[in-house]
Amino acid sequence: MLLLGLSTAMVAGVLASPEPASAHGLSGGRQIPIPEWLFGWAAAIVLVVSFVGLSVLWPRPRLEAMARGRSVAVPAALRRTGRVLLGVLGVLLYGTTVWAGLTGTQDARTNLAPTMVFVALWVGIPVLSVFVGNVWRAISPWRAIADLARWLVRRTGASAPRPIAWPVRLGMWPAAGVLLAFGWLELVAADRDDPSLIGLVALVYGVTMLVGTGVFGTTFLDRADGFGRYFHIASTLAPVFWRDGRVGLRVPGSGLGELRPARGLPAVVLVLIGTTTFDGLSGGEAWTSDGSLGPMLEDLFASLGLGATGAATAASTTGLLLCVLLVSGLVLVGIAGIRRVSGRTLGTKDLLERFAPSLVPIVLGYAIAHYVSLLVINGQALGFLLSDPRGDGSNLLGTAGWTIDYDVLSPEATWYLQVVALIGGHVAGLIAAHDVAVRTFRGRRTAARSQYWMLAVMVGFTSIGLWLLS
Repeated sequence: MLLLGLSTAMVAGVLASPEPASAHGLSGGRQIPIPEWLFGWAAAIVLVVSFVGLSVLWPRPRLEAMARGRSVAVPAALRRTGRVLLGVLGVLLYGTTVWAGLTGTQDARTNLAPTMVFVALWVGIPVLSVFVGNVWRAISPWRAIADLARWLVRRTGASAPRPIAWPVRLGMWPAAGVLLAFGWLELVAADRDDPSLIGLVALVYGVTMLVGTGVFGTTFLDRADGFGRYFHIASTLAPVFWRDGRVGLRVPGSGLGELRPARGLPAVVLVLIGTTTFDGLSGGEAWTSDGSLGPMLEDLFASLGLGATGAATAASTTGLLLCVLLVSGLVLVGIAGIRRVSGRTLGTKDLLERFAPSLVPIVLGYAIAHYVSLLVINGQALGFLLSDPRGDGSNLLGTAGWTIDYDVLSPEATWYLQVVALIGGHVAGLIAAHDVAVRTFRGRRTAARSQYWMLAVMVGFTSIGLWLLS
């Protein structure tokens, strides 16, 4: 905690010296009060000081012990009632989203489906999970329907068929594929805001989750539901945890110590970082200006016979995949360095799976930095969209007249939140990586030397993130 306090104080001190500079953010051009180079220096100093502090003050693994926290038992009746109510809420929200998308107005601004999927689900649930734990497990419509099916089977006295064992070799790779596909839909697809398309995709995805659960049991949701995987790893940062009928408090971020190595987990994390990186890249001049990579790729695909829309889609698809590969390559360089320092006692795959949880804070730091204004501004639209989900003039909840306050978050506040989230995520990632190192390698010196490489990776990610935000 001393280390986190020192890091926060340093960031706050740097951010306290304003000077105008122009930059581009997620919600358009902004005037930030601090020079871009100062952001970079702040990030580098925080990470270096954090690394030195960890080497001295963190000689043994601590996160797993911190994660135990203190908890109290929740009465069984309250647990059952809460689970039923939240499950019903999840099913209602899912059904309303599909219904609105397929049958409502096709204006993305007045149809519930786009805002529900791209703002509430994709941004709101992970941020909420960071504070209150894995809320998705409670409101997941697939789990609620599976619970209902099991209850009905028990009521009839019939015996449910035993689920097929999930193939070990698949691990969480299907979840990573889901997240990559969703990233493509969000960032590349030409008609990504089309409510009918969103409704259809949501319907097909829901049917797939239910069929998979019927075949493999709820293990399928733990391995193939990309959203569920994302929200679960986000919840490991929360100070609140729910476990075995108990609710408790723990040190924020300590849940990373309980996130075990698993096949496909690195792919989930790297896809999340890569897609968010491309989101930042595709909105800036480095991608869109004349002579930059975006137009060059579009010209290349146009020369192959693709039309304007096809060329743009192919270029963006290539950019998305390149960002995922770039992020993966940077992490693999760090892992290769760790393996060399540790005497090659562990293979690259094993080390990657062990250190993948340390990248989770970066995932959430990137998400908050890139989407904070989207959540705060566009999230307000849920107030009137839930009352008029199809955009047909309904007022089901009496809130159809609500409006959006665009001044609720100032440009300066947006940038402060973005930079603190980005740097905080990388510092937390460095802490988690150091904890893994002292748990994995014998000797403090070997553990510390292995983290030189992770420090380089963190500085690289911080530099990329700040550059994209600028």
